[in-house]
Amino acid sequence: MTTSAPSDVYYDPYDVELNADPYPMFKRLRDERPLYYNETHDFFALSRFADVNAALIDKDTFSSARGAIIELIKANIEIPPGVLIFEDPPIHTMHRKLLARMFTPRKIAALEEKIREFCRRSLDPLVGTGRIDFIADLGAQMPMRTIGMLLGIPEEDQEAIRDFANEQMRTEEGKPMKAAEDGMASGEIFEKYVDWRVEHPSDDIISELLGVEFEDETGTVRHLSRAELLTYINVVSGAGNETTTRLIGWAGKVLSEYPDQRRELVRNPALIPAAIEELLRYEPPAPHVARYVTRDVEYHGQTVPEGSAMMMLIGAANRDDRQFAPDGDVFDIHRESKPHLAFSVGTHFCMGSALARLEGRIALEEILKRFPEWEADTSNAELSPTSTVRGWESMPAFTG
Repeated sequence: MTTSAPSDVYYDPYDVELNADPYPMFKRLRDERPLYYNETHDFFALSRFADVNAALIDKDTFSSARGAIIELIKANIEIPPGVLIFEDPPIHTMHRKLLARMFTPRKIAALEEKIREFCRRSLDPLVGTGRIDFIADLGAQMPMRTIGMLLGIPEEDQEAIRDFANEQMRTEEGKPMKAAEDGMASGEIFEKYVDWRVEHPSDDIISELLGVEFEDETGTVRHLSRAELLTYINVVSGAGNETTTRLIGWAGKVLSEYPDQRRELVRNPALIPAAIEELLRYEPPAPHVARYVTRDVEYHGQTVPEGSAMMMLIGAANRDDRQFAPDGDVFDIHRESKPHLAFSVGTHFCMGSALARLEGRIALEEILKRFPEWEADTSNAELSPTSTVRGWESMPAFTG
């Protein structure tokens, strides 16, 4: 690659202090090093919206097949079939098509009243207490109940399943994710639920996956193997919990910092869907994703060689003034509607995006009905140490 003049611009996804507030450095990356190279961890990074957007769409140059996380790409471990986010077409297309039927608009819309019930169950006991923890009291509860219901996991087991899914993504501070060292989890924890549904089919994702027939990449019409089925369930369980939990935590913090806009949402709940989009743009739960570079590619006068790891900084791209004028670092529920990258784009656009938006909207509606005023207790909040998402382990607040 072409060398650049020395610079103090530095981005490290494992730097705890930096990632507490990465946005000043993201701005410097966009302005000074739109193609950044980290020598310590040997990866490149893109930070401008146009670059990240185009790279995410370019599935031929930027492959997902070795993982979408720097640690996994470097480890070069075997990825089990069915981990959609770590696959390229045509296998990805086949697997995605199978799961897409579980997330149709009709099926998602039908969940509204049940999600609202989960929110009520979590929030009603807090009224009058003067306190709420946006994670412990709601963010860690409602998404778990929703995805557990969809999968067909008994309610008494849902917390254990959530904790299992979260553990796969947890890291020690400044350390890579566990799966890069131990290999991908196989989903064996779900075997007893699969065995039960073989004998007692119901209206849930496990039952549907057991019954589905499809044509695989060899042209064979078949059912999912046991290993494929367990992997699918594992992927859906993890994806359905973590990011929505983080979205709710960010809603608690950001709307505390922008009380005038929060009060506007109380007065006019019709603005809540726009507020959810702005929250996703402003604090995306998954702030970066990685790809394996399959061929030499040039950015900003520098060559990224084949075999490199490329990090797409979604959190930086989502605040790029070039896309979100006049100031991408400002939270504004009245911002002109433009596509953001919180759910990615192209082949790997998040299949659960409609569900996450629905959960976010309902959660915010139910919170604001009960707690029109709150102040985040950031001195007692805890940032969650994961390698793939950025959010809060706890976000307590005083309610008025």
